[in-house]
This record gives sequence, structure tokens and C-alpha cells, in this order.
Amino acid sequence: MPLNFYQIQTKFRDEIRPRFGVMRAREFMMKDAYSFHVSYEDLEREYRNMYDAYSRIFTRLGLKFRAVAADTGAIGGTGSHEFHVLADSGEDAIAYSPASDYAANVELAEAMASPLARASAAKKMQKVATPGKTTCEDVSAFLSMPLSQSVKALAIMHEDQMSMLLIRGDHQLNEVKAAKLPGLDPFRFATDKEIEARIGCRPGYIGPVGVRADVKVIADRSVAAMSDFVCGANEAGFHLTGVNFGRDLPEPGIIADIRNAVAGDPSPDGKGTLEICRGIEVGHIFQLRTKYSEAMKATFLDEAGKSQVLEMGCYGIGVSRIVAAAIEQGNDEKGIVWPLPMAPFHATIAPIGYRKNAEVKRVADQLHDQLQAAGIDVLLDDRDERPGVMFADLELMGVPHRVTIGERGLKEGKIEYQSRTGAAGTAIDLQQAAAHLISLCS
Repeated sequence: MPLNFYQIQTKFRDEIRPRFGVMRAREFMMKDAYSFHVSYEDLEREYRNMYDAYSRIFTRLGLKFRAVAADTGAIGGTGSHEFHVLADSGEDAIAYSPASDYAANVELAEAMASPLARASAAKKMQKVATPGKTTCEDVSAFLSMPLSQSVKALAIMHEDQMSMLLIRGDHQLNEVKAAKLPGLDPFRFATDKEIEARIGCRPGYIGPVGVRADVKVIADRSVAAMSDFVCGANEAGFHLTGVNFGRDLPEPGIIADIRNAVAGDPSPDGKGTLEICRGIEVGHIFQLRTKYSEAMKATFLDEAGKSQVLEMGCYGIGVSRIVAAAIEQGNDEKGIVWPLPMAPFHATIAPIGYRKNAEVKRVADQLHDQLQAAGIDVLLDDRDERPGVMFADLELMGVPHRVTIGERGLKEGKIEYQSRTGAAGTAIDLQQAAAHLISLCS
């Protein structure tokens, strides 16, 4: 050891709703690898090696991507990173700092506490009628106040213990973070009957003021810093305004990071503020540690002849998913826009009147042979099609570079070059055409 075994294999998943073309299909191609180590230090070395290798792979493919810290989920272990191709259609939200290398899946990204101290109470607590207003958005609009000044209470159950999670009105609960709190794994949301039995009010109007002592109150960091906030009054049709911890209700029993990070939050690494983008996961690496080796009693004898449990790592790349992700990242109204390393061809030659004009055919064939001899993967469209049809087909395919050869241009010693993303073509000297394309494709 260390040992690293891998395979590239077709897999099948009983996907309930296959969608997004080949993005989420039942059959796909996957690269899997598992590594085995005598120490955690050696696992960390190989983990970093895989991290760097995956980064080089996606860079070489010409993809815009981010390696993000991720939750290990059901796989387990002590750490993992996901590799995401950035695309607006991505299923995952990523929090990142443009000022640094920090990036994390929103499920894991830490939502930092406010650096400002809680302001002193400035208002008196009052019960106000809010008939039919059961969401923070509706209550805030009804009371003409900022949504960020409201607090939503979420009743959850762990076994027979009810807890109340407090989140600022403009934030969203992060269930992954909440489940990691002591005594909450696993939890579920309380039913209406359970809420009415223990809080004495139907959902939509519950809040932390006057709640029973056996209901554990857990506040997000942002809520713990609030003053004069609005919350449910535990009475149907009413909310409380001007609520303050320490005066109107006890300080929260637990203060924790239980919300999704949002754009504008301070970056956890102290460099800049977070932005949110969407990504498509194409790779994932895990430090499994000893979770599976202990369960399977996978051991080795160390130098002293003593039995030790193996340290394990796990690494995967969605081979076919990369193709789909590249299409989602690179496309426009005309079709696909491939990055050069992934394109089916580096360049295309579109000859106008290939079968009707001997000079056009001669020049097109010669350029094709020159490019091919230089190692450029080139497609010569020798169909007898009109220019509009030919251009539309080549644009749909997404090949990065295209040259058009026509009788009129050849009379002036010119052909037209256009990149897949270019708005218009440019005339280039025929004698320089091969060298120009070779430089672009190298």
C-alpha cells in the first residue's frame, strides 16, 4: 500500500424521472476509483493528488468549473469535494468568493454570524392582528416592514422531542446543517396536529414567545443578533411586533448556523463576500476514512505485526455527464458551443458550390489536407447544400472554427473565417489560411 483501483464502466440507475437529455439518464458512464492506505496522512496525500488531477482534467477539457467543499451525505467520511461545471441550468447552488478560492455547496457553506452586536430594544412588544397572513412575506407586506425583520418558526420532531427552529424571514432553512446538531439526527417536520397539541396554535402563527419549556428553541445566528423583530403570537390571526430576547423571551437555548448562505454574506475565509451560482456536478471525491473498512473488517498487518484498519478514499467522474454539462454550459440560440478540446472537430470548411466549381473544390480539398496533416481534426462539408442550410448545420454542431470558401472571395485571394461565437466573419488571405487555423486550434 497505498493501492488505487479504478474502472470506467457503464452504470444503471433506477431514475424515477429521467430528464435533461443525457444529464440525468438511467444509463451513464462512470469512472470510479478507491484507494487504500496505512495512515490518514497518506490518505490525505492521495486525496490531494486526486483533487489536483481532477482539476487538471476539467481545465484541459476547457470547462469553466469550481471545486467546492461538500457534505459527505450518506456516503460518510470526514471530507469531500464536488467538481461543478458552472451553468445556469445546474441543479446545485454553489456559494463562492470571487476574491479567493473559497467555494462550497450551499448545503455546506457556512453562513457567518453578523459582526455587529445586537442592537438594544427600541420598541415595546405588541400583539397585532394579521388575519389570514401565515407567511413572513405576507406579514411583512401587511405590516409594511422589511422581510429581514421577521422571524419564521419551524416546528420539527426528533423521536418524541419537539424543537422550534428560528430563521430570519428572508432566509431559508438548511436541513443538512440542522440535522448535524446534537439530538436532531434524524428529524422531520411536525404535523399540524402535533403543533396544535404542543404549541396550542395552528401553523402560520407560531413563535418562540411563551412556548412550553419542553419545546427546545434553536435560533440561527442571524436571528440571535436581531432586536425588535416580528414573529407569530401562538394565536391564530395574530403576530407579535417589537420582540426582543432577554426581555420578552429567554435567550435561545441553542444558537447555530442552520440557514443557507446567501449572496452578500461574508466569505468564511475572510476574503470578500459570497456570490451564488449554479453548477452541474461532474466529479466527487471523498475521504471515507475507516467507515467501510471497519464494517467489512478490512485490515492489514503493520510493521510490528499488529492488525490495523485500512484508511480509504473514493473518487468518481461522470464521464458521459461531462458531455451533457459542457452542452449546458456552452450553447446559444443556434445550438452547441463546444470548448475546443471537446469539440467533435476543431474546424469546419464550408465550400460554396463544392460540386459545381472546380477551383472551390481544389482549394477546399487542399486546405483540408493541410490541416489534417498538421493534426487538426477538420470536417469538410462536401454536401450539395445551400449556404444557409450548411451554416445552420455547422453552427448547431458547435465546432469552434469555420472557414467559408467561395468563388467571389477566391478571385481576390481571400476566404472567410468565423469563430462559433463570433458575430461576423473576417476575410483572411488564402495563403495564410492553414497557418491561421493551425494557430487557433493548437
